[in-house]
Amino acid sequence: MVPSHREASPELQEAMDETAERINKTIEKLLPNNELPESELFKAMRYGCLNGGKRLRPLMVMESSKIFNVDPSCARKVAAALEIVHCYSLIHDDLPAMDNADKRRGKPTLHKKFDEATAILAGDALLTLAFEILSDPETHEDPRVRCSLISKLAQAAGGHGMCGGQMLDLLGEKQELDLGTISRLQRMKTGKLIAFACEAGAILGRASEPQHKALSNYAYDLGLAFQITDDILDVEGDELETGKDNGKDSEAGKSTFVSEMGIENAKARAEMLVNQAIRHLRIFDNRAKMLIELANYVLQRRA
Repeated sequence: MVPSHREASPELQEAMDETAERINKTIEKLLPNNELPESELFKAMRYGCLNGGKRLRPLMVMESSKIFNVDPSCARKVAAALEIVHCYSLIHDDLPAMDNADKRRGKPTLHKKFDEATAILAGDALLTLAFEILSDPETHEDPRVRCSLISKLAQAAGGHGMCGGQMLDLLGEKQELDLGTISRLQRMKTGKLIAFACEAGAILGRASEPQHKALSNYAYDLGLAFQITDDILDVEGDELETGKDNGKDSEAGKSTFVSEMGIENAKARAEMLVNQAIRHLRIFDNRAKMLIELANYVLQRRA
């Protein structure tokens, strides 16, 4: 069983801090300050990407890559591309037409800091930048690997992934969704990008099919657990720790795991999923230790 009220272990915290620092430096290089007439767009892109965040998805890329001894510089580029897509999604998710949020990571959302038009353009530019990074030969010398990364991320972010999940989320404001639909929504909206984070290491490392499947299954269960804890934090979380407005789902009348299952059942489901996710990693013996630590952390996170 997963221990209760567990914080990140010192080893995991060190890995999280190191990953965040290195991914931030990578993104800074990809988004340099400039004096071009359109520099306001790049300021907004930097604000949307370099404004905090735990960088959990990049950590999954880095740790899954370590299992297969992937060159860390290649893994960092893929991790940065994924984080850039994630940041784009948050920028658009916060827009008035979507969640209409005022705060993100304890600071004004991008459309509040700049304006709506700039926020839309910054999100669009970040999304396309991610695929530019993945297509670069410096990311990986094998064009088949690059094409596989591009294809997988496109599927995870598009109509059958994150965007489709966001559409279901919006529909959930107008009609009640059953638990199966909520699970599908979150698998698309959140889980697909998390799955890519774990599968990226397998793609870069040209892993075997059983290894690839183990990481995919781990990510599937962890993604659902992650979203359930998100729903719980929306009800029970401290805004000073979460860094965003809580209770937004309830105000919008959205169907969530908590609204359908209740707090205690939702917590039990999240714990079951985390334990199940960890079991998928047995194939890697001790090489996936940090991914196990991360799964435990996701269950107990407060932000």
